Amino acid sequence: MRKHRSAALAAATLLLVTGAGLVAAPAAHAGVPGGTRADDRNTDFNGDGRDDVLIGAPGASVGGRRGAGLVTVQYGTARGLDTARATVLSQDTAGVPGTAEAGDGFGTAVATGDLDGDGYDDAVVGAPGEDIGRTADAGGAVVLWGSRYGLLGSGSEWLGSLLGATAGARFGSAFAAGRFTAETTGDQLIALDRGRVEWHVFGSAPAAEATRRHDVRAVPRPRTAARADEPLRDIVARSVTTGDYDRNGFADVVVSGVSTGAEPGHGWSWYLAGGSDALVFERSLRGGPVAASGDLDGDGYDDLVTGEPHSPDDGGESTTGGMVGVYRGGPQGPEGASGVGTPPQWWTQNTTGVPGTSERGDGWGADLSVGDTDGDGYADLAIGAPGEDIGTAADAGMITVLRGSPRGPTAARAVSWTQSTTSVPGVIEKGDAFGGQVRFVDPNADGRFELLVSAPGEDTADGCVWLFPAPAGGVTPVGSRTFSAATFGAPAADARFGAAIDE
Repeated sequence: MRKHRSAALAAATLLLVTGAGLVAAPAAHAGVPGGTRADDRNTDFNGDGRDDVLIGAPGASVGGRRGAGLVTVQYGTARGLDTARATVLSQDTAGVPGTAEAGDGFGTAVATGDLDGDGYDDAVVGAPGEDIGRTADAGGAVVLWGSRYGLLGSGSEWLGSLLGATAGARFGSAFAAGRFTAETTGDQLIALDRGRVEWHVFGSAPAAEATRRHDVRAVPRPRTAARADEPLRDIVARSVTTGDYDRNGFADVVVSGVSTGAEPGHGWSWYLAGGSDALVFERSLRGGPVAASGDLDGDGYDDLVTGEPHSPDDGGESTTGGMVGVYRGGPQGPEGASGVGTPPQWWTQNTTGVPGTSERGDGWGADLSVGDTDGDGYADLAIGAPGEDIGTAADAGMITVLRGSPRGPTAARAVSWTQSTTSVPGVIEKGDAFGGQVRFVDPNADGRFELLVSAPGEDTADGCVWLFPAPAGGVTPVGSRTFSAATFGAPAADARFGAAIDE
């Protein structure tokens, strides 16, 4: 059995201030989630070696309570992702802490990783609308433990803010997991909370015990002075991703958001480097508030991709429809187009060879995913543009795929798809937001990543997800199919199915 302790009593944290560093005791190396290589993925809930998929439907009604939210879990098989069956989990599922209540938004954010080091990946599901006592929208999350049966409600644990319940804080809006230091043999969890970064560490009892406990443990973190030449840019943090950008065997963290102060609204990120004994802030990076990681150039280092779907207009039309930045990994972590400390290589829909035209409100870069779709050793890049207008249908949405190469992403063989593309099921409608989430997944473990694309606004916010297969030539719309909450017998009305898909 697993025992739960209130986060107020037992937790580990990094409250990120300028130059904060995390110090941990040494231990053996483990896998590094966050990249695109097979041993880097961390979404295998039943331990069969295949990618599984966790999808949030935060608007779903549960027991008649509107917006309580739910998640679905679909499992990889030798034939690919099972799109006919799924496990449906909510706060009304036996063993899951709490009760489904109107507006909880369970499934608004999801993350996965092997938090207890037992060989089965676990899931973290955010409920930022959760009320704690009389404290409205304080937020929280639930940890669902993986097993040979996959994700089950039994033994689940509640995870709350380390800063305590505060009205409107909406803890549970962003998470990522990885093994950032050698403190544990399992993964550690990063959570965003009111502009700070919390580090939750899950430990296990000694092996001699008949049962294993997975309690959050208090681990204090000393602070170090910031480097004078590496200021911590003031941002409103929105998302977090992981990757091994320096190839040292430990996951690094990138916290992305938008700038405040004299030049507000621009995408910026914090890069924190993982290591055997510390997770340390290294530098701020231009780009965000969206980010994804993977090895685009096949050199063994994870690369960082940032999305800025709503960049302020600096007088250049190319930025108004969204832009994507690419940092290549290296011994010193993410490197810009001209080396460490320089801006990334920028891409827009006006870049030569990229399909489409950059237009105000496209939201190009609203979501990103990285995965090798044709098995050539170079990961490809999927880019969502849920605000793209198709004809007279405003915000119908579109996705773009750029191929990987030894030089990183390339516009050669770049493609864009909408619901009007031949072989893509569905009909273009206003507000579908096709491309709201994109996610590469390898459910049959053949080394070629298929692509999931969601349209959370489909059918007046019921939501729908498309699966694009990846034959030998790479991902294609031919043979694509759809599924929704209704496919699995879950409440579908206004569910916003696909609003969150774990990367």
